[in-house]
Amino acid sequence: MSETHSASPSDLDLLTVRQLKTVAGPQPQPYRVHVQVEGNLVKETSQGKPYHDIKLTDGTESLTWRVFDGSPLFLEAQALKRGNWIELGAHWVDTGKFGMEPRNPAMRLLDDQEVQSLLAGDEETRERQRVDYQTIVELVASMNDPRLRGLASLFLQQHGDRFKRAAAARDYHHARRGGLVEHVSQMMRSAAKICEAYAELNRDLLLTGVLFHDCGKLWENNYPEGGFTMPYTLHGELIGHISLGMELVNKLWRQLIESDAASAWATLQPQSELVRLHLLHLVGSHHGEMQFGSPVIPKTPEAVALHYVDNLDAKLEMFRKGYSTSTELGNGILERVRPLTSNLVRPLEVVVRNALENHRDEEGAEENEN
Repeated sequence: MSETHSASPSDLDLLTVRQLKTVAGPQPQPYRVHVQVEGNLVKETSQGKPYHDIKLTDGTESLTWRVFDGSPLFLEAQALKRGNWIELGAHWVDTGKFGMEPRNPAMRLLDDQEVQSLLAGDEETRERQRVDYQTIVELVASMNDPRLRGLASLFLQQHGDRFKRAAAARDYHHARRGGLVEHVSQMMRSAAKICEAYAELNRDLLLTGVLFHDCGKLWENNYPEGGFTMPYTLHGELIGHISLGMELVNKLWRQLIESDAASAWATLQPQSELVRLHLLHLVGSHHGEMQFGSPVIPKTPEAVALHYVDNLDAKLEMFRKGYSTSTELGNGILERVRPLTSNLVRPLEVVVRNALENHRDEEGAEENEN
């Protein structure tokens, strides 16, 4: 790959893809990004001319770079393989129809130090995921049932590193390295608050169900230690994350029951076998309907709560993404984000109490002057 075309202008600020999507607009904006190649497909225009459809990611978001045969970088683009690491500098334009496009692009390969820095994540994402993982650890420690607390702790001990790399999905929501930790942490926070409002819910069971509901995605939607390109696996394709999750719960449960601590649980109520079955039901029913992949529908209060907490967090993440990346169609109206079924409308601003008091003070001052 030629280095002649590859040297990006040194005066361009380095952004994450997520940051780039928030600042790109109809006017060209000069920036550069460090990314990994997720895929490089050869397609044809309506006139039958070839072009490269290159998917790029930096772990925060993905973008598509279309390189047509008239581009001076066409040969370099042709040589790009899945897994390559590059810097792409350009004047970025968001055309609306095709999303962001790099004008006058310049490209080069990243060196090893730059690759390691990119894998570590941008500071904002790294700190958010650190806090989210610590929240999970603390909520697990707060459980009263020693069996569920032990099971959750064993999962974090044995699979914590893999958990931190997993995505919550390939598309749609939390579809990024570490996204599963973000998703589970927010769900556990929500579940803990719901249990305060609905005291009849089994808090320990619901929190454990949240932790394990997508644990099969550690194999279905995981990233390698050294990359952002999510591979497809036979386990994920042939079994799926719900079945994988139920299998993992059973495997860890057997280890737990065979531990020295388990002898003290013989007289605990409810019985351990009943606890295991209820937890498996939460994992198996969390999609809510059989047509969406669950082998059984929710049949307990905790299973219903888990399903709705999961759906709520996924939907709100889609809204957050849409507000930052979707094309504005009108005043406060943005283009829909799949799989949401309609265009988005910007939310109503929150009235801050201090601002309200200041407004009243200003009104009072005006009345006194009059």
